[in-house]
Amino acid sequence: MMSRVKQIHCDMDTNRRMVFGGNRIHSARNVRDATAPARVWLLLTGDARVQLSSECVLPRAEKTSHHAPGTCPGSARLRQNERRTDMKADQIIKNAKIFTSDQKHPTATALAVKDGKFIYVGDEGGLSAFDGEVEDFNGKFVMPGIIDSHVHVTMGAGYDVIGVTGFGEVIVCEGKQGALDFIADYIQKHPGEDRYRFMLDKKFLRGDNITKEDLDAICPDGEVQIQEAQGHSIWVNSKILKKHGITDDIKDPVPGLSFYVRKDGHVTGEMSEGATELSIILDSAMDKPDSAIDAALQRWIDFSVGVGVTGVFDAGIPGFPEFHERVYKRLRALDQQGKLPIYVDGCFVISSAREVEEGLKELKRFQREYNTEHMKVHTLKLFMDGTLKLHSGAMVTPYADTGDMGCNAMNLEELVALLKVLNEEGLDFHVHTVGEASSRLMLDGVEQVKRELGDDFRIRVVSAHLQIQDTADLTRFAPLGVIANFTPWWHSDDVEVYTRLFGEERGKKLYRCKSVWDSGALVTWSSDTIAYADFANWNPYLGMEIGMTRKITPKTNLQGVELFDYIFPPEDERMGIEEMLLGYTINGAKQLGIENRKGSIEAGKDADFLVFDKDLLTAEKEGLSHVLPQEAYYAGKKLK
Repeated sequence: MMSRVKQIHCDMDTNRRMVFGGNRIHSARNVRDATAPARVWLLLTGDARVQLSSECVLPRAEKTSHHAPGTCPGSARLRQNERRTDMKADQIIKNAKIFTSDQKHPTATALAVKDGKFIYVGDEGGLSAFDGEVEDFNGKFVMPGIIDSHVHVTMGAGYDVIGVTGFGEVIVCEGKQGALDFIADYIQKHPGEDRYRFMLDKKFLRGDNITKEDLDAICPDGEVQIQEAQGHSIWVNSKILKKHGITDDIKDPVPGLSFYVRKDGHVTGEMSEGATELSIILDSAMDKPDSAIDAALQRWIDFSVGVGVTGVFDAGIPGFPEFHERVYKRLRALDQQGKLPIYVDGCFVISSAREVEEGLKELKRFQREYNTEHMKVHTLKLFMDGTLKLHSGAMVTPYADTGDMGCNAMNLEELVALLKVLNEEGLDFHVHTVGEASSRLMLDGVEQVKRELGDDFRIRVVSAHLQIQDTADLTRFAPLGVIANFTPWWHSDDVEVYTRLFGEERGKKLYRCKSVWDSGALVTWSSDTIAYADFANWNPYLGMEIGMTRKITPKTNLQGVELFDYIFPPEDERMGIEEMLLGYTINGAKQLGIENRKGSIEAGKDADFLVFDKDLLTAEKEGLSHVLPQEAYYAGKKLK
């Protein structure tokens, strides 16, 4: 005889097994935290994982004190040859090749969805417990929704509303005079623009530099801005300096890292790092209407759905919190209108130790004001150092070409104090760490705090980018619990640039993600691109391809970049496809703290999944960047 269970009380015994009314269920799994909804998910028979709730039908408990492994008094043993209408599912899929990202059950062939959640994942035999139309996927590849764990949603929206790319005309030249000639010619052909925007790789200047006087001579009455190709410095003319109140007396945000370049005590019009530049680059974005920001965000949402990105960490905007918050207001509004299907993990950005107090205050305010169903703000973001090609990445060993060491934004004492405060407040920490010394400082800081606090240190700490690391630090992430975030589409470049920066041996030891992964650390992947443009670099399958090949080839879906006929060293740092998939799914969910809801195809989690006609596990690595999902489901709703 069958009885419907209306309410079940669940406790945990000392061995973390679930206890219902004194009866212990040995095969319980996926227990949610104390704040989760009162539902329990059980591994019942075979590979079936089914929701035990008010909709579940159970046999009455047998009156016996002995039971076989995997069963217990009061537990359910589904008769898999019997379909029951009271277990109706919204979607049932069979004959699929499912990569679950669930370590205990990595593959499956069938799943069922109800009310936006997976209620079954396993083999096809278990589907007999559910009523509903069964879709035959004919061997199609299914994987969890993708989580991009370091993007710039707010900054990208800013660039979008000020122009197609926001960067302006790209200057390719021979020396400083060639750059100035290009600028003069463009301005002559396009008179009357409010601001002339250009982009220039500093290498083309061949050691020379551009000053405000150079730009004033070309355009005394208009605004001229040149963004350096690394996205970490700009040159401007006197009119822009005056507009933003930048005089010789202005203080550098972080001397040696984020600063205004001076000559003989006078600002030259060049400035380094986002704390100085982004409020200038994006200033006109504040004048745009909300509708323009909404349109930019809709472009990002449409792209994300198209490639199957279901969650992101937004890494924010340094030095321009006003526009950062304005975009968060629009994201909140879109979510309240039911127009934000993508989970956005937000942050507040600081650039120095002196910004900590105000940054924490603002972060907690953001948390109160902008947390919605699909948006949570709980992370402080810090730019610890700069970038390698501008010699602002912090080094353990000096740059070979200049002898410089770069600079960190904090010292160890300041970092330890901040980590303790974040831990007390229950706030997470995400840190830009490009150079050897920046990631070492992060590891040293966490090590010291963990030594003092032990298991009471609970926050997530993410070290992002990790372009170059000292070999001694590669195995420190796992025991310290620091998450390593890499941007794999960067993992192909001109090796001669780096051997010039670091010497022959050290310059061939960049992006050692495989070593960090193999040490047991949690590694996550990201796209880290600051402008939307055509979203080419936001493509997660581009990241997968280059992460596996460390090479851009004619087959790669990326235009306008230089091709090199070698694998970017070290060759043994190439990743496998399963590692790429895990880093883009369950590992990303763990970084964002949403692994109980997203990141894998498991009963009880949001039904976020992608369907492909190509098996990504066996697909050719070169050209994988062209792959797109045929279908994309967000909480069980088909959006593509």
